[in-house]
Amino acid sequence: MVAARGSGTRGPAQLVLTASVARRYYLDGRSKVEIAEEFALSRFKVARLLEDARSTGLVRIEIGHPGVIDVELSARLMETLGLQHCVVTDTPDDHPASLREHLGAAAAELLTEVVTPDDVLGLSWARSVSAMATALQRLANVPVVQLTGALARPGVDDSSIEVVRDVARVAGGPAYFFYAPMAVPDAATAQVLRHQPEVARALRRIGSVTRAVAGVGAWAPEQSTLYDATGDAERRELGRRGVVAEISGVLVDAAGVPVTSDLTERMIGITAEQMRAVPEVIAIVYGTAKVRAVLAAVRGGMVDSLVTHSTLAEELIRAAES
Repeated sequence: MVAARGSGTRGPAQLVLTASVARRYYLDGRSKVEIAEEFALSRFKVARLLEDARSTGLVRIEIGHPGVIDVELSARLMETLGLQHCVVTDTPDDHPASLREHLGAAAAELLTEVVTPDDVLGLSWARSVSAMATALQRLANVPVVQLTGALARPGVDDSSIEVVRDVARVAGGPAYFFYAPMAVPDAATAQVLRHQPEVARALRRIGSVTRAVAGVGAWAPEQSTLYDATGDAERRELGRRGVVAEISGVLVDAAGVPVTSDLTERMIGITAEQMRAVPEVIAIVYGTAKVRAVLAAVRGGMVDSLVTHSTLAEELIRAAES
């Protein structure tokens, strides 16, 4: 919920600008890049305004009745899919931004509960993971590791880096992040980038990750940021090869088997083997178009826990039992 409240330290113009930026981000679901372009601001200025809006109480994030956990459905889905943890909210399917906000808050509460000082936390970029980072208030003192590079496309900023920094700030632990794309034009460039000191430092830490948070993308238009950033010919070829899901850049078929391709060699980030080796990967997922993708991710051992909403949970149970 975004509500304007006065502040004795800011003039009216600054107050209105901060409230307008917060409304675009939290209610309209606009990216920081889009907001920066609209208001002729730098992305870093937008980030500072959003942080100010939260710290001063101009923005208050609440989970009311629409975000209440459905305990029975959570238990049914956990049992059906054999999950470690499962949180299902009864959030209405009214708007993606609203779903992200509620699921992000629920995931933040789960992370606060299960992460211990002995953990190493890995984060992949997804809008839902960004929402979790925004809602996070407390976390054990743990290292935070970036698992994927940034997607260089319109409307998507370097949130993979910002998310790691934001969560590490809450945890008070070290942040292992790197400036590199998620995918590059050729395998040789990827190999060079992986050996850059900053990138190599973060990638070496992936093997120590004990809990990770990620999104799940379906291999379809507007259901995966990686799909949307890939060329038409490559999309069709991967579809013909059976790809149905993408988790942190890892492509899998309906059985959860990783599909290796030219794109795999061009990725900067966690591998299929490394993802399977993480003791718990928590996926924050919304939208019934992702039923097959979620089931594939779970079957393949890429996802161990879910934070989702009741409509998708019910569809997953029906699909798994059919």
